[in-house]
Amino acid sequence: MESFIYSLNATMPVFLVMVFGWWLKKIKFISDEFVSVADKFVFKIALPVYVFCDIAKADLSSDFDLRFVLFCSLGTCAFFGVTWLLSEIFIKDKSMIGSFVQGCFRGSAAILGIAFAQNIYGDTGLVPMMIVASIPLFNIFSVIVLIRSNHSAELNKRALIKKTLKGIVTNPIIIGIFAGVPFAIWQIEFPVIVQKVLGSVGSLSTPLALIAIGGSFSMGAALDKWKPTLIASVVKLLVIPGVFLPLAIWMGFSGEALVAVLILTGAPTTVSAYIMAKNMGNDATLASGIVVMTTLLSSVTLTGIIFILKSLTYI
Repeated sequence: MESFIYSLNATMPVFLVMVFGWWLKKIKFISDEFVSVADKFVFKIALPVYVFCDIAKADLSSDFDLRFVLFCSLGTCAFFGVTWLLSEIFIKDKSMIGSFVQGCFRGSAAILGIAFAQNIYGDTGLVPMMIVASIPLFNIFSVIVLIRSNHSAELNKRALIKKTLKGIVTNPIIIGIFAGVPFAIWQIEFPVIVQKVLGSVGSLSTPLALIAIGGSFSMGAALDKWKPTLIASVVKLLVIPGVFLPLAIWMGFSGEALVAVLILTGAPTTVSAYIMAKNMGNDATLASGIVVMTTLLSSVTLTGIIFILKSLTYI
């Protein structure tokens, strides 16, 4: 019973805040414009500030784990490559492959990942290292598979690749992580006033992001192409974690490292997957459905996986 309560406490607050955002949108207390502005504020300001503060106060000499970073990077390459290969073999409608593959491997590692880690441990744990190891690869692999699935002559592939690489370098969250590294290395402390200001701005990231995610839900999207949507959701939430979590345990990862691996492999598909699929001429309906369904089902799968890991004393 203790493990069950622990798993509920770890996941339910996150999803209930998202439900709250959905309800606020339903009663028209918040608008589409609010959701759009909140998304932009969280991604460009609040979340980078939060991870900057978290990294700045870390002890990198003891917290940095190269083996963990390599595991996240190689794992991302592996489940992307295998998912794409199998999709090319088994999916008959080739126009769906880009959205399907991206929906299977590209999780919400930053926003929801930080929310879960913060809810479980009170800080981001090893999530920033996981973000640095995986987010650039998410973007690169997404562009590759979406370009491959778009046969339109109108798509300027070279310009798109250039824009994507620039987007990785200028990603505010990654900049926030690297900006905090010098402060951690030299143990630079901020004046109390600065600490409180940064802390106040950073503390907005999680609740505002979750409300915005809830406000962007479109329940009908998950039913438009329910069969490939369900298959992609099962792969994203159960198959990939089911393969890589035992491998991580076998390699000796536990505690915060294992939670970060769970977030990497089992977090719901990020909203960015829908945006990229739509802008690159892929199946936007399928992409939207995968985002919605994985977000809904992850409330059950993540709770269940955390319960199992806690019962087996791995976290």
